[in-house]
Amino acid sequence: MCGINGIFHVRTPKEVDTRTLVKMRDVLEHRGPDDSGLFTDRNLGLGHRRLSILDVSSAGHQPFTSEDQRYILVFNGEIYNFTDFYPELKSNGFSIKTHSDTEVLLKLYQLHGLKMLSKLNGMFAFAIWDKIERTLTVVRDRMGVKPLYYSWHEGSFYFASEQKALFAAGVPLRISQPGIEEYIFNRFVAGEHTLFENVQKLLPGHSMVIAENGQIKTEQWWNLKREIQQQTAISEPVEWFRETFDSSIRLRMVSDVPVGVLLSAGLDSSSILASMHHQKYADIQTYTIGFEQAEHNEAHLAEMLTKNFNYQFNKLELRDEQVYQQLLSATYFQDEPLMHLSEPHLLALSKLAQPNVKVLLSGEGGDELMGGYVRYKPLQFPSLLQAATMLNKLDVFSKKMRYDKLARYASIDNPRDLVLYNGSNIFPKDIAENFGIHRAPENQYRHEIYRQAQELYPNNLRRQALYFDQHTYLCSLLDRNDRCTMGASIECREPFLDQRLLAGLGSLDDKWLFTGKKGKYILKTSMQERLPEDILKFRKVGLSTPWGEYLTKNQAFADEMTSFSNSEIFKWSYFEHIKIDRMIAQLRAGDKRMVSYIVPLFMLHVWVKYYVENFSALAEIV
Repeated sequence: MCGINGIFHVRTPKEVDTRTLVKMRDVLEHRGPDDSGLFTDRNLGLGHRRLSILDVSSAGHQPFTSEDQRYILVFNGEIYNFTDFYPELKSNGFSIKTHSDTEVLLKLYQLHGLKMLSKLNGMFAFAIWDKIERTLTVVRDRMGVKPLYYSWHEGSFYFASEQKALFAAGVPLRISQPGIEEYIFNRFVAGEHTLFENVQKLLPGHSMVIAENGQIKTEQWWNLKREIQQQTAISEPVEWFRETFDSSIRLRMVSDVPVGVLLSAGLDSSSILASMHHQKYADIQTYTIGFEQAEHNEAHLAEMLTKNFNYQFNKLELRDEQVYQQLLSATYFQDEPLMHLSEPHLLALSKLAQPNVKVLLSGEGGDELMGGYVRYKPLQFPSLLQAATMLNKLDVFSKKMRYDKLARYASIDNPRDLVLYNGSNIFPKDIAENFGIHRAPENQYRHEIYRQAQELYPNNLRRQALYFDQHTYLCSLLDRNDRCTMGASIECREPFLDQRLLAGLGSLDDKWLFTGKKGKYILKTSMQERLPEDILKFRKVGLSTPWGEYLTKNQAFADEMTSFSNSEIFKWSYFEHIKIDRMIAQLRAGDKRMVSYIVPLFMLHVWVKYYVENFSALAEIV
């Protein structure tokens, strides 16, 4: 796992400034503290920071050069099945000189070009420079587990694993108005755009080839809709799932360094641990966040399960000033405002794990693939949402937060927006009433994904919401996991995102996903002989955090709330109608409903104050 960056001056003989390339590279040091490398070829430069996972020797140093000196590779990620290609490569005259997936990746490219991508099982973002054709090829994995950002600035192409590296190179840090709008309505910016002007993401499952003359060719090399449509019928779903899931775990245990598990005690992460135990993996450490508040705490179950499997349990609780300090650190690593609100805890947990392991397995993706969120349930019978709207008018739900959110969600009156806003905490009508903002963002990418979902699952809003989340909300979760774990120099792997599971689960009948109170029927059925009843029947908590208490009872947050009420963001015309003092007063008076409205604004304030302003000043000084 690593940090990569590069500069390509097209249509010009201008040479790359090595100092700028090094600034970009070394602002990513947290992603790769073990080694660093640089390559320049006149108007092209590549940088690399290495976190050694496979072949920790110097043989894995990057940038990695092909034996014929034609190709130069910088690679962030892991190819889990890299040893499967040894016979093919050897039969085609290639010798294997390292135990590195980097070497295999480059030799597969030499043999097959980009057609090799469909053969790979892994997570990756990489760039390959062709010294003869003088083209730069950048690629991103199927689901976007590994990030890749780029910008065209003054006619040159800049790319990096994180946005901050682009700003270190001189790309202006300017906030995008469409990005702010999407953040308010949808919690994060989806698709190729970001919260910054002139900074984009290479979409998951896409490649881009940039020629020295400035020509650009972008292609989608993997498409989930197509894979689901082409999936062979699965005759024994439970057996298929269990075997494929175990295989995915085995692949993700390929490592030359210790591996641990992020364990919430929910069904997803517990299933990962159960599979590891079933396959007789030893010396596994688990890492769990604990909370004083019982409604947020699953640590007792995580400890029970870990000890049942004879593994080593590690727990962390953040208190008082610690939460605030981790919030500031997570904001820096994230590059954008925090929206999952578990980032400080995940970063702190990764720091706890770092002295003992270099790889952590996570249960991310289980909910989005198998219908695990309670918010999917109303989509089964959307006509019943009208009844919730009527009850809300009678103030039946005002004291119950979950039901209050359901009633507000029920005010959405068309199927498309029920899907588009299913993952939001506040909805267009709420935003109009509380923020005075009446125009929703254009969201072209979200609308395109919704169109695909409609075609794949006509008249099935629940399946449409899953497909939609797999291309939007899940991507934001993967960004969170990458930034928080890499902020502590740890690699995060997600076994549920194996491409075999993605296509297969997408092809199954609804009953295998939505049967039962908590969904994920196929996972629960597959694991019922491996997991105790306490885990199988426990009410889903996930990594939820008590932000209402933080904002009202934590002194560090209370001090920041004073600054927040006078924040620079409320001088922006977009927020000119927000009565923030009134909202804060309501929160302090005990109105918990205000948490959903205040928190995204508070996180935006913290980000502008501690990231945008400070990083902009630093960039100007540099």
